[in-house]
Amino acid sequence: MKPAPFRYDAPATLDETLSLLAEAGEHGKLIAGGQSLVPMMNFRLARPGRLFDLNGVAELDFMRVEGARLRIGALTRHAAFHRPPCEGPTGALLAEVVRHVAHYPIRQRGTFAGSIAHADPASEWCLVAATLDAEIVARSRAGERVIAARDFFVASLATALRPDELVTEVRLPVLGARWRTGFCEFARRAGDFAIAMSAVALRLDAGIVREARVGVGGVEDRPSRQPAAEQALAGRPVSPAALAEAADAAAREVKPMTDLHADAAYRRHLVRTTTRRALERAAA
Repeated sequence: MKPAPFRYDAPATLDETLSLLAEAGEHGKLIAGGQSLVPMMNFRLARPGRLFDLNGVAELDFMRVEGARLRIGALTRHAAFHRPPCEGPTGALLAEVVRHVAHYPIRQRGTFAGSIAHADPASEWCLVAATLDAEIVARSRAGERVIAARDFFVASLATALRPDELVTEVRLPVLGARWRTGFCEFARRAGDFAIAMSAVALRLDAGIVREARVGVGGVEDRPSRQPAAEQALAGRPVSPAALAEAADAAAREVKPMTDLHADAAYRRHLVRTTTRRALERAAA
């Protein structure tokens, strides 16, 4: 199929883009990599009346560390993470996760911020954002908002973004040397959508977990932190028993969906497995 008719604009500056968005309202859509939007348009699941191409907005093409934050601009491609973008655990986690993002050609065009804005429950980057407490920066002609990841993802393919806003950057914490990270995903084939996945970050001191972040994605309508699993780890030595208890807590806490890929019971089982394996990798 082919997309419904639309008007195409290629703004050269952020200000021009924001003006076009304000003018179009709910009829406008942004495109950077287009790896999610274009297929939806071809199947006419999305029918924007106007399409705004961000690729000419050079000021959105950046990735840099400032202070304790990794700032990822709206035009940063998935492929930028094939090598760690920063030193330490955050960079290592991103370089591990990117290997699970779709396929190599898609990673050359798709963008990190676009994945965040699309808010697919099976998105690896959405899970990373939720687990690490990312900040999503949204701009419109009215000004700038910084939205915490826990408030950004509303439901499947739905976010707290307003029609006249775009994600200009995503900020991730640059974790210190005492942090350890792990990631595990289950998909039927490499590059397929995740049926279940887990990301974890542990701050260790002499083998004791001082702080834990455990996130689960692909099983509910949005990625989420798992407080019960985090509490099961806090203040305890890293041990097989502690990791298994945390994985069990995550499996109990989630409310898995059923779809054509897996039923709720199977996804709950997978959460237990992916969480335990992610924790084991972090603790290794």
